[in-house]
Amino acid sequence: MYQVVPGGAGGTITDVIPKQKHSKDTRPLVGAGVIGLVLVVAAVTAWCYYIASIRKAELLKTQLLDLNKDGYIIRNQGGSIVFRMDFRSGTLDLDSCSKEGEMLSCGQTTDRKLNFFIETVRPKDTVQCYRVRWEELVPDIPVEHAMTYTFAHWYGGAVSAIQHWPVSIKGQQAPKPFVTSDIYANRNEFGGILESYWLSSNATAIKINNSVPFHLGWNDTEKTMSFQARYNDSPFKPNPGEEPCAELSYRVCVGLDVTSIHKYMVRRYFNKPNKVPAKVMFRHPIWSTWALHKTDIDQEKFWSMLPTYANDRYTRRYGEYEFDPTKFPNATAMFQKLKSDGFLASLWIHPFVNYDSENFHTCVERGLFVREPTGRLPALVRWWNGIGGILDFTNPEARDWFSSHLRSLRSRYGVSSFKFDAGETNFLPWKFSTRTPIQDPSFFTRRYTEMAIPYNDRAELRSGYQSQNISCFFRPIDRDSVWGYELGLKSIIPTVLTISILGYQFILPDMIGGNAYLNRTEGNHVLPDRELYIRWLELIAFMPSMQFSIPPWEYDNEVVEIARKYTALHESIVAPRVLELASEVLDTGDPIIRPLWWIATGDETAYKIDSQFLIGDDLMVAPVLEPGKQERDIYLPAGRWKSYKGERFDIKEPLHLTDYPVDLDEIAYFVWV
Repeated sequence: MYQVVPGGAGGTITDVIPKQKHSKDTRPLVGAGVIGLVLVVAAVTAWCYYIASIRKAELLKTQLLDLNKDGYIIRNQGGSIVFRMDFRSGTLDLDSCSKEGEMLSCGQTTDRKLNFFIETVRPKDTVQCYRVRWEELVPDIPVEHAMTYTFAHWYGGAVSAIQHWPVSIKGQQAPKPFVTSDIYANRNEFGGILESYWLSSNATAIKINNSVPFHLGWNDTEKTMSFQARYNDSPFKPNPGEEPCAELSYRVCVGLDVTSIHKYMVRRYFNKPNKVPAKVMFRHPIWSTWALHKTDIDQEKFWSMLPTYANDRYTRRYGEYEFDPTKFPNATAMFQKLKSDGFLASLWIHPFVNYDSENFHTCVERGLFVREPTGRLPALVRWWNGIGGILDFTNPEARDWFSSHLRSLRSRYGVSSFKFDAGETNFLPWKFSTRTPIQDPSFFTRRYTEMAIPYNDRAELRSGYQSQNISCFFRPIDRDSVWGYELGLKSIIPTVLTISILGYQFILPDMIGGNAYLNRTEGNHVLPDRELYIRWLELIAFMPSMQFSIPPWEYDNEVVEIARKYTALHESIVAPRVLELASEVLDTGDPIIRPLWWIATGDETAYKIDSQFLIGDDLMVAPVLEPGKQERDIYLPAGRWKSYKGERFDIKEPLHLTDYPVDLDEIAYFVWV
């Protein structure tokens, strides 16, 4: 034992165990222990980070949606990715995100504050929806999300000059205003009937909210569609008194199959017609003077075209509402004779008043025109028949003035209805003002279509936006007298299917044979090609309504007999089925003219067919759309079918009929037995 000598005050004597020195042999053990301790600490730290990351990952999930800083993906019930959206206008700061119930919300990007949320909504067992909103808090910053479209085939959006089914995306387009336009004159724009709604073959649908200043773009290299909200360099306007802070809000819904999810979306988000137009519009052909006579119409030519529409131009100047006494010296007697002979006549009408019209000064003095941005002066606009003002249908006084003239024409001459032409936003100035401010330019289209409501038994419109409940016939824009997809014969089925998916079911396809413009006509440049005319006639016989302009007797007796055959077939077979389906539209909104995938939801081939269609579920039509062909390939869905020739097909799997013979005076159709 060692003894410690007391030292200093209070010192004591204590027995201690002497401290021993480590030998060289024990030093490696100490080093190993230190390393082990470091590894343990590292492992614990990694585990903590792992647990935190799991918790963050769980935080950023809601049902079948996974959110990350650059976008999100949605899976179906089987775990497959069916939808992907990337954020192009900012990167989320995930530390600013939180979750409460089925609501994911974030308040920050990497460089600015915002309001962002995704909320899960499960309206029914077979449907799962997600409400998405990205709201900027700083003015004039656009919001852009990019949807990858490679997971499926897509349908919907808008009619276009080159129409395909499903949607075919080519090239690159920076986001541009998604507004109605006259695609006959502006072939790269969106068409006169459009809705911000798309549907995919993998049972996914997206509906952009109507309040969004919506711009659409695409990139076929990246395989994306760009959904953008912005006010800068745009015809969209914020609400009066509000900062131009953009908000992109929409819903994405996923269902079991393409048909059922579309049915859900239509019932939930679309207007429905409140009545069925007059049965005569479905049963009997409509006649127009346009293709043969254009603006060179007079009383003699009018009588030669009975039964007829009196088309452009029956007044002295555009914007007047009295018959030209030179062209129509006895209009009153003409209409009385029409009525006594059992004919119904409709007149062409439009929203323009040309500057040389007697009514132009009246409209200026009373403030009935759309105005330039300050609201002080009327805005002159150019349309296909000149320059003038365009009536402001947000102004009750302008609506009453326009309506009074229509009522006068109806009461004075016994006019049955009107063909409402134009209405697209491209006829408005880029910057304009209206009596009642409108944020979305296409709302002007909606206001114009409302003018047809008193006449919707037999009225015709060519533009539509949120207008499904107007309950009239909607006519796609004029067709050229050509075979192809650019406003030609092949474009009719894709266009009608697109309009149907957008909720417009009472469809009047354009004139049989097309417009017959000299520079846009295949044939002898006076009449459309004879074969084209016949194939066009056969197809239109299976549409909800038929419209002639070029009479079949302009060709030969054989064409006349074919026309008689198919107008009779339309009246006896097609119209009764269409009318039956039309009454169902009021409740369901389901299409009358349907794609083949409507009854073949899991069939990849059915998703791509653009040359066949269904009327309801039980009448399938396969027209010949190629010149020089008297046969075609036909896809027959599984079921029990009977052909127009009497053949029976009782098939449990889809059947491809290769080179099925179809003579020039025939169209292939099959009835569900």
